[in-house]
Amino acid sequence: MKKSVVIVAAIILLLTACVPAQSGTGTPGSDVQGQIETSVALTVEAQGQIGTSVALTVAAQDPTETATATFTPTALIPTITPLVSTVTPLPPPSGGGTSGGVPPKADYACDVIHQRPFDNTEFNPGEEFDIKWTILNTGTKSWYQGFDLKYLSGPNMTTTGVTRLQLPAMAPGDQYDIVFDAKAPMKKGSHVMTWLVDGPTCYPYVAIIVK
Repeated sequence: MKKSVVIVAAIILLLTACVPAQSGTGTPGSDVQGQIETSVALTVEAQGQIGTSVALTVAAQDPTETATATFTPTALIPTITPLVSTVTPLPPPSGGGTSGGVPPKADYACDVIHQRPFDNTEFNPGEEFDIKWTILNTGTKSWYQGFDLKYLSGPNMTTTGVTRLQLPAMAPGDQYDIVFDAKAPMKKGSHVMTWLVDGPTCYPYVAIIVK
């Protein structure tokens, strides 16, 4: 805006300098006055054009004057088809399976009950103790005489060093007690001796700690 004022002043001075000097005395002539008025009118018009140009420039530089396009996206709602899985039940196992998922009993099986000593019983090195196992026939058939109890692994703690014992004939549900004299190992720590019932296959064992 300051630059516009300077230009207007320069134009006025230029027009004044171009006015011819009046000869003689008295007030300037009407033609001189008309030229001055015309120059002023042109200057005002030019100044208005300059102001309009400045206003347009400012409006172009001001982002707030720019119209903002409003776009409202249309929401796309997908159509979801639920997946329905078909489960085909498995047929029950063949071969005499029982209802309720309980497996049938084996023909020949056994279990060890009333075991002594209890697991992790502590003994002094070389201390004597008794081993007792009760063998139970849990199968559906009788055992014939000749099934053996065999030593399998670990330190043999029996005092006689026996490694095999023959079992009697046993009907389903029958029990047979086995008793050994034993001695704790001399080495301190945990010791496990395991035996095997041949045929029905169960595993009597002893687990002690030598302190």
